[in-house]
Amino acid sequence: MTTFDRYLLTEIVKLFTAIILTLLAIMISMLLLQTLEKVNLGVLNHQVVVRYLGYQLLRDSVHLLPPAFFIAVLVVLGRMARDSELIAVQACGIGPLGLYRGILYAAIPLAALALWLALVLQPEAAAQMQSIRDLQGEQAAQIAGLRAGRYYQHDGGKITLYVAAIDRNKHFRDIFIQDRRAPRSRLVLAASGYYTEDEATGSRTIVLNHGRRYDGNPGAADYRIGSFENYRLSLGVLETTRSARRRPASTPTTALLGSDALTDRAELQHRFGHALAFFVLAVIAVPLTALSPRHPAGGRMLLAFLAYFAFLNLQGLAEHWFASGITPAWLGCLWYQPLIVVMIFAVLVPNSFAAQRLWRRLWHR
Repeated sequence: MTTFDRYLLTEIVKLFTAIILTLLAIMISMLLLQTLEKVNLGVLNHQVVVRYLGYQLLRDSVHLLPPAFFIAVLVVLGRMARDSELIAVQACGIGPLGLYRGILYAAIPLAALALWLALVLQPEAAAQMQSIRDLQGEQAAQIAGLRAGRYYQHDGGKITLYVAAIDRNKHFRDIFIQDRRAPRSRLVLAASGYYTEDEATGSRTIVLNHGRRYDGNPGAADYRIGSFENYRLSLGVLETTRSARRRPASTPTTALLGSDALTDRAELQHRFGHALAFFVLAVIAVPLTALSPRHPAGGRMLLAFLAYFAFLNLQGLAEHWFASGITPAWLGCLWYQPLIVVMIFAVLVPNSFAAQRLWRRLWHR
Protein backbone atom coordinates (compact mmCIF):
# COMPACT_ATOMS: atom_id res chain seq x y z
CA MET A 1 0.00 0.00 0.00
CA THR A 2 1.53 3.27 -1.15
CA THR A 3 1.36 6.62 0.62
CA PHE A 4 -1.36 7.78 -1.76
CA ASP A 5 -3.36 4.59 -1.14
CA ARG A 6 -3.24 5.18 2.60
CA TYR A 7 -4.22 8.81 2.15
CA LEU A 8 -7.17 7.99 -0.10
CA LEU A 9 -8.27 5.13 2.14
CA THR A 10 -8.15 7.34 5.24
CA GLU A 11 -10.22 10.08 3.62
CA ILE A 12 -12.85 7.65 2.35
CA VAL A 13 -13.14 5.84 5.70
CA LYS A 14 -13.49 9.08 7.67
CA LEU A 15 -16.20 10.45 5.42
CA PHE A 16 -17.94 7.08 5.15
CA THR A 17 -18.10 6.84 8.96
CA ALA A 18 -19.67 10.29 9.23
CA ILE A 19 -22.21 9.53 6.51
CA ILE A 20 -23.20 6.12 7.86
CA LEU A 21 -23.66 7.48 11.38
CA THR A 22 -25.90 10.22 10.03
CA LEU A 23 -27.95 7.76 7.99
CA LEU A 24 -28.23 5.41 10.97
CA ALA A 25 -29.50 8.25 13.16
CA ILE A 26 -32.15 9.11 10.56
CA MET A 27 -33.12 5.45 10.18
CA ILE A 28 -33.39 4.91 13.95
CA SER A 29 -35.67 7.93 14.34
CA MET A 30 -37.93 6.76 11.48
CA LEU A 31 -38.08 3.17 12.70
CA LEU A 32 -38.77 4.35 16.24
CA LEU A 33 -41.74 6.41 15.05
CA GLN A 34 -43.11 3.47 13.07
CA THR A 35 -42.65 1.10 16.02
CA LEU A 36 -44.34 3.48 18.46
CA GLU A 37 -47.23 3.83 16.03
CA LYS A 38 -47.64 0.05 16.03
CA VAL A 39 -47.61 0.08 19.83
CA ASN A 40 -50.24 2.82 19.85
CA LEU A 41 -52.47 0.79 17.50
CA GLY A 42 -52.08 -2.29 19.68
CA VAL A 43 -50.26 -4.29 16.99
CA LEU A 44 -47.08 -4.49 19.08
CA ASN A 45 -46.54 -4.89 22.79
CA HIS A 46 -44.59 -2.08 24.45
CA GLN A 47 -42.37 -4.64 26.20
CA VAL A 48 -40.72 -5.74 22.95
CA VAL A 49 -40.15 -2.28 21.43
CA VAL A 50 -36.38 -2.19 21.99
CA ARG A 51 -35.85 -5.74 20.74
CA TYR A 52 -38.05 -5.22 17.70
CA LEU A 53 -36.29 -1.94 16.90
CA GLY A 54 -32.89 -3.62 17.15
CA TYR A 55 -33.92 -6.37 14.73
CA GLN A 56 -35.24 -3.75 12.32
CA LEU A 57 -31.93 -1.93 12.45
CA LEU A 58 -29.98 -5.12 11.75
CA ARG A 59 -32.28 -5.98 8.87
CA ASP A 60 -32.16 -2.59 7.15
CA SER A 61 -28.62 -1.38 7.93
CA VAL A 62 -27.11 -3.35 5.04
CA HIS A 63 -29.07 -1.15 2.60
CA LEU A 64 -27.23 1.94 3.86
CA LEU A 65 -23.68 0.74 3.22
CA PRO A 66 -23.48 0.99 -0.61
CA PRO A 67 -24.98 4.51 -0.91
CA ALA A 68 -22.84 5.77 1.99
CA PHE A 69 -19.72 4.38 0.30
CA PHE A 70 -20.70 5.87 -3.08
CA ILE A 71 -21.31 9.31 -1.59
CA ALA A 72 -18.05 9.16 0.37
CA VAL A 73 -15.99 8.30 -2.72
CA LEU A 74 -17.66 11.00 -4.83
CA VAL A 75 -17.15 13.68 -2.16
CA VAL A 76 -13.52 12.72 -1.53
CA LEU A 77 -12.64 12.68 -5.23
CA GLY A 78 -14.57 15.91 -5.79
CA ARG A 79 -12.71 17.65 -2.98
CA MET A 80 -9.37 16.40 -4.34
CA ALA A 81 -10.27 17.69 -7.81
CA ARG A 82 -11.32 21.07 -6.40
CA ASP A 83 -8.00 21.40 -4.56
CA SER A 84 -6.08 20.32 -7.71
CA GLU A 85 -4.80 17.24 -5.86
CA LEU A 86 -5.88 14.92 -8.66
CA ILE A 87 -3.82 16.94 -11.16
CA ALA A 88 -0.81 16.69 -8.85
CA VAL A 89 -1.36 12.99 -8.45
CA GLN A 90 -1.49 12.51 -12.21
CA ALA A 91 1.69 14.53 -12.56
CA CYS A 92 3.33 12.04 -10.21
CA GLY A 93 2.40 9.16 -12.51
CA ILE A 94 -0.72 7.91 -10.68
CA GLY A 95 -3.54 7.48 -13.15
CA PRO A 96 -7.08 6.09 -12.91
CA LEU A 97 -5.77 2.64 -12.03
CA GLY A 98 -4.07 4.12 -8.98
CA LEU A 99 -7.33 5.73 -7.95
CA TYR A 100 -9.16 2.45 -8.34
CA ARG A 101 -6.56 0.66 -6.25
CA GLY A 102 -7.00 3.06 -3.34
CA ILE A 103 -10.80 2.90 -3.60
CA LEU A 104 -10.76 -0.91 -3.65
CA TYR A 105 -8.81 -0.97 -0.39
CA ALA A 106 -11.93 0.56 1.16
CA ALA A 107 -14.49 -1.32 -0.96
CA ILE A 108 -13.25 -4.86 -0.27
CA PRO A 109 -13.69 -4.90 3.56
CA LEU A 110 -16.99 -3.02 3.31
CA ALA A 111 -18.23 -5.52 0.71
CA ALA A 112 -17.23 -8.38 3.03
CA LEU A 113 -19.13 -6.70 5.88
CA ALA A 114 -22.21 -6.21 3.70
CA LEU A 115 -22.03 -9.83 2.54
CA TRP A 116 -21.91 -11.07 6.15
CA LEU A 117 -24.83 -8.85 7.12
CA ALA A 118 -26.90 -9.90 4.11
CA LEU A 119 -26.20 -13.64 4.33
CA VAL A 120 -26.23 -14.14 8.11
CA LEU A 121 -27.60 -11.29 10.20
CA GLN A 122 -30.30 -9.92 7.91
CA PRO A 123 -32.30 -13.19 7.50
CA GLU A 124 -31.92 -13.95 11.21
CA ALA A 125 -33.20 -10.49 12.15
CA ALA A 126 -36.09 -10.81 9.68
CA ALA A 127 -36.98 -14.21 11.15
CA GLN A 128 -36.96 -12.81 14.69
CA MET A 129 -39.19 -9.91 13.61
CA GLN A 130 -41.57 -12.38 11.98
CA SER A 131 -41.67 -14.41 15.20
CA ILE A 132 -42.48 -11.30 17.23
CA ARG A 133 -45.25 -10.30 14.82
CA ASP A 134 -46.67 -13.83 14.88
CA LEU A 135 -46.61 -13.92 18.68
CA GLN A 136 -48.20 -10.50 18.93
CA GLY A 137 -50.86 -11.48 16.42
CA GLU A 138 -51.70 -14.64 18.34
CA GLN A 139 -51.84 -12.71 21.60
CA ALA A 140 -54.15 -10.16 20.02
CA ALA A 141 -56.32 -12.95 18.63
CA GLN A 142 -56.57 -14.52 22.08
CA ILE A 143 -57.34 -11.10 23.66
CA ALA A 144 -54.36 -11.69 25.95
CA GLY A 145 -52.92 -8.23 25.37
CA LEU A 146 -56.22 -6.40 24.94
CA ARG A 147 -56.66 -3.40 27.21
CA ALA A 148 -59.72 -1.30 27.82
CA GLY A 149 -60.02 2.09 26.15
CA ARG A 150 -57.82 1.19 23.15
CA TYR A 151 -58.56 0.55 19.48
CA TYR A 152 -57.26 -2.72 18.03
CA GLN A 153 -57.15 -3.86 14.44
CA HIS A 154 -57.29 -7.41 13.06
CA ASP A 155 -57.09 -9.02 9.64
CA GLY A 156 -54.96 -6.27 8.14
CA GLY A 157 -57.12 -3.46 9.50
CA LYS A 158 -60.39 -4.85 8.12
CA ILE A 159 -61.73 -5.36 11.66
CA THR A 160 -61.52 -2.56 14.23
CA LEU A 161 -62.33 -3.40 17.85
CA TYR A 162 -62.83 -1.13 20.84
CA VAL A 163 -63.72 -2.25 24.36
CA ALA A 164 -64.52 0.30 27.06
CA ALA A 165 -64.03 -2.08 30.01
CA ILE A 166 -62.87 -5.65 30.75
CA ASP A 167 -63.73 -7.49 33.97
CA ARG A 168 -61.76 -10.21 35.74
CA ASN A 169 -63.46 -12.95 33.73
CA LYS A 170 -62.33 -11.36 30.44
CA HIS A 171 -65.87 -10.25 29.66
CA PHE A 172 -66.20 -7.03 27.68
CA ARG A 173 -68.37 -4.01 28.33
CA ASP A 174 -69.49 -1.37 25.79
CA ILE A 175 -68.08 -2.89 22.62
CA PHE A 176 -67.56 -1.19 19.27
CA ILE A 177 -66.71 -3.29 16.18
CA GLN A 178 -66.32 -2.21 12.57
CA ASP A 179 -66.15 -5.09 10.07
CA ARG A 180 -65.04 -4.17 6.52
CA ARG A 181 -64.33 -7.66 5.18
CA ALA A 182 -67.50 -7.76 3.06
CA PRO A 183 -68.42 -5.25 0.30
CA ARG A 184 -71.04 -3.86 2.68
CA SER A 185 -69.43 -2.43 5.82
CA ARG A 186 -70.83 -3.56 9.16
CA LEU A 187 -70.90 -1.62 12.43
CA VAL A 188 -71.80 -3.46 15.65
CA LEU A 189 -72.41 -1.91 19.07
CA ALA A 190 -73.00 -4.15 22.06
CA ALA A 191 -73.37 -3.77 25.82
CA SER A 192 -71.36 -6.90 26.68
CA GLY A 193 -69.57 -9.85 25.15
CA TYR A 194 -66.68 -12.27 25.33
CA TYR A 195 -64.11 -13.97 23.17
CA THR A 196 -64.10 -17.71 22.39
CA GLU A 197 -61.84 -19.99 20.40
CA ASP A 198 -62.38 -23.58 19.21
CA GLU A 199 -59.19 -25.53 19.89
CA ALA A 200 -60.15 -28.28 17.42
CA THR A 201 -60.83 -26.11 14.37
CA GLY A 202 -58.98 -22.92 15.36
CA SER A 203 -62.04 -20.76 14.63
CA ARG A 204 -62.23 -17.51 16.63
CA THR A 205 -65.46 -15.80 17.56
CA ILE A 206 -66.62 -12.80 19.57
CA VAL A 207 -70.02 -13.38 21.18
CA LEU A 208 -71.94 -10.13 21.72
CA ASN A 209 -75.01 -9.51 23.87
CA HIS A 210 -77.66 -6.79 23.74
CA GLY A 211 -76.69 -4.56 20.89
CA ARG A 212 -77.43 -3.04 17.49
CA ARG A 213 -76.04 -3.69 14.03
CA TYR A 214 -75.70 -1.25 11.13
CA ASP A 215 -75.02 -2.64 7.64
CA GLY A 216 -74.10 -0.25 4.84
CA ASN A 217 -71.37 1.88 3.36
CA PRO A 218 -70.87 5.52 4.38
CA GLY A 219 -72.61 7.91 1.98
CA ALA A 220 -75.09 5.28 0.74
CA ALA A 221 -78.78 5.31 1.57
CA ASP A 222 -79.36 1.53 1.63
CA TYR A 223 -78.64 1.00 5.33
CA ARG A 224 -80.00 -1.91 7.32
CA ILE A 225 -80.40 -1.41 11.06
CA GLY A 226 -81.27 -4.16 13.49
CA SER A 227 -81.07 -5.08 17.16
CA PHE A 228 -80.06 -8.38 18.70
CA GLU A 229 -79.88 -10.20 21.98
CA ASN A 230 -77.01 -12.50 20.95
CA TYR A 231 -74.68 -12.06 18.00
CA ARG A 232 -71.60 -14.06 16.95
CA LEU A 233 -68.90 -12.32 14.92
CA SER A 234 -66.38 -14.68 13.32
CA LEU A 235 -62.74 -13.57 13.26
CA GLY A 236 -61.63 -16.37 10.96
CA VAL A 237 -59.46 -19.41 11.61
CA LEU A 238 -56.25 -19.12 13.62
CA GLU A 239 -53.24 -20.27 11.64
CA THR A 240 -51.48 -23.09 13.43
CA THR A 241 -48.24 -22.95 11.45
CA ARG A 242 -45.96 -20.00 11.05
CA SER A 243 -43.96 -21.48 8.21
CA ALA A 244 -46.78 -20.66 5.78
CA ARG A 245 -46.37 -16.97 6.58
CA ARG A 246 -42.58 -16.98 6.40
CA ARG A 247 -41.19 -14.73 3.72
CA PRO A 248 -38.07 -15.35 1.60
CA ALA A 249 -36.34 -12.45 3.40
CA SER A 250 -36.45 -14.41 6.66
CA THR A 251 -35.31 -17.72 5.12
CA PRO A 252 -31.75 -18.76 6.07
CA THR A 253 -29.19 -18.56 3.29
CA THR A 254 -28.44 -22.28 3.53
CA ALA A 255 -32.09 -23.03 2.73
CA LEU A 256 -32.04 -20.66 -0.25
CA LEU A 257 -28.97 -22.36 -1.73
CA GLY A 258 -30.84 -25.62 -2.26
CA SER A 259 -34.11 -24.11 -3.47
CA ASP A 260 -35.27 -24.07 -7.08
CA ALA A 261 -38.10 -21.56 -6.50
CA LEU A 262 -37.65 -18.34 -8.43
CA THR A 263 -38.52 -16.19 -5.42
CA ASP A 264 -35.85 -17.92 -3.32
CA ARG A 265 -33.26 -17.59 -6.08
CA ALA A 266 -34.12 -13.92 -6.48
CA GLU A 267 -33.71 -13.39 -2.73
CA LEU A 268 -30.33 -15.18 -2.76
CA GLN A 269 -29.01 -13.06 -5.63
CA HIS A 270 -30.40 -9.96 -3.91
CA ARG A 271 -28.22 -10.73 -0.87
CA PHE A 272 -25.09 -11.17 -2.98
CA GLY A 273 -25.99 -8.00 -4.87
CA HIS A 274 -25.28 -5.88 -1.76
CA ALA A 275 -21.59 -6.87 -1.86
CA LEU A 276 -21.25 -6.57 -5.64
CA ALA A 277 -22.76 -3.08 -5.53
CA PHE A 278 -19.59 -1.73 -3.87
CA PHE A 279 -17.44 -2.67 -6.84
CA VAL A 280 -19.94 -1.39 -9.41
CA LEU A 281 -20.25 1.94 -7.62
CA ALA A 282 -16.46 2.15 -7.25
CA VAL A 283 -16.02 1.62 -11.00
CA ILE A 284 -18.44 4.40 -11.97
CA ALA A 285 -17.29 6.84 -9.24
CA VAL A 286 -13.98 7.71 -10.94
CA PRO A 287 -15.38 8.74 -14.36
CA LEU A 288 -18.15 10.65 -12.58
CA THR A 289 -15.53 12.90 -10.96
CA ALA A 290 -14.30 16.02 -12.75
CA LEU A 291 -10.49 15.74 -12.73
CA SER A 292 -9.89 19.48 -12.92
CA PRO A 293 -11.42 22.42 -11.04
CA ARG A 294 -11.93 24.08 -14.44
CA HIS A 295 -14.32 21.34 -15.49
CA PRO A 296 -17.91 21.89 -14.29
CA ALA A 297 -18.79 19.28 -11.67
CA GLY A 298 -22.52 19.98 -11.49
CA GLY A 299 -23.38 17.91 -14.55
CA ARG A 300 -21.41 14.91 -13.35
CA MET A 301 -22.94 15.08 -9.87
CA LEU A 302 -26.39 15.14 -11.46
CA LEU A 303 -25.40 12.16 -13.57
CA ALA A 304 -24.17 10.39 -10.42
CA PHE A 305 -27.52 10.99 -8.75
CA LEU A 306 -29.40 9.70 -11.80
CA ALA A 307 -27.07 6.69 -12.02
CA TYR A 308 -27.75 5.64 -8.44
CA PHE A 309 -31.48 6.31 -8.82
CA ALA A 310 -31.47 4.07 -11.91
CA PHE A 311 -29.40 1.53 -9.99
CA LEU A 312 -32.06 1.22 -7.26
CA ASN A 313 -34.99 1.12 -9.66
CA LEU A 314 -33.39 -1.45 -11.95
CA GLN A 315 -32.58 -3.56 -8.91
CA GLY A 316 -36.23 -3.78 -7.95
CA LEU A 317 -37.35 -4.36 -11.54
CA ALA A 318 -34.75 -7.08 -12.17
CA GLU A 319 -35.70 -8.98 -9.03
CA HIS A 320 -39.44 -8.68 -9.78
CA TRP A 321 -39.01 -9.78 -13.39
CA PHE A 322 -36.86 -12.74 -12.37
CA ALA A 323 -39.24 -13.89 -9.61
CA SER A 324 -42.21 -13.52 -11.99
CA GLY A 325 -40.52 -15.50 -14.75
CA ILE A 326 -40.45 -12.57 -17.20
CA THR A 327 -36.66 -12.76 -17.68
CA PRO A 328 -34.97 -16.11 -18.38
CA ALA A 329 -33.54 -18.05 -15.45
CA TRP A 330 -30.01 -18.04 -16.91
CA LEU A 331 -29.94 -14.23 -16.92
CA GLY A 332 -30.49 -13.93 -13.17
CA CYS A 333 -31.38 -10.65 -11.52
CA LEU A 334 -27.95 -8.98 -11.27
CA TRP A 335 -27.71 -7.93 -14.91
CA TYR A 336 -28.56 -4.33 -13.98
CA GLN A 337 -25.16 -3.79 -12.34
CA PRO A 338 -22.98 -4.22 -15.47
CA LEU A 339 -25.68 -2.37 -17.42
CA ILE A 340 -25.20 0.71 -15.21
CA VAL A 341 -21.43 0.59 -15.79
CA VAL A 342 -21.89 0.37 -19.56
CA MET A 343 -24.39 3.23 -19.54
CA ILE A 344 -22.12 5.54 -17.52
CA PHE A 345 -19.08 4.88 -19.70
CA ALA A 346 -21.19 5.21 -22.85
CA VAL A 347 -22.24 8.69 -21.73
CA LEU A 348 -18.88 9.93 -20.43
CA VAL A 349 -16.27 8.35 -22.71
CA PRO A 350 -17.34 10.16 -25.93
CA ASN A 351 -16.94 13.48 -24.09
CA SER A 352 -13.53 12.65 -22.66
CA PHE A 353 -10.38 14.50 -23.76
CA ALA A 354 -8.91 11.43 -25.48
CA ALA A 355 -12.07 10.78 -27.47
CA GLN A 356 -12.33 14.41 -28.56
CA ARG A 357 -8.69 14.47 -29.67
CA LEU A 358 -9.20 11.27 -31.68
CA TRP A 359 -12.34 12.72 -33.25
CA ARG A 360 -10.49 15.91 -34.32
CA ARG A 361 -7.74 13.86 -35.95
CA LEU A 362 -10.24 11.82 -37.91
CA TRP A 363 -12.16 14.98 -38.89
CA HIS A 364 -9.07 16.74 -40.26
CA ARG A 365 -8.19 13.72 -42.34
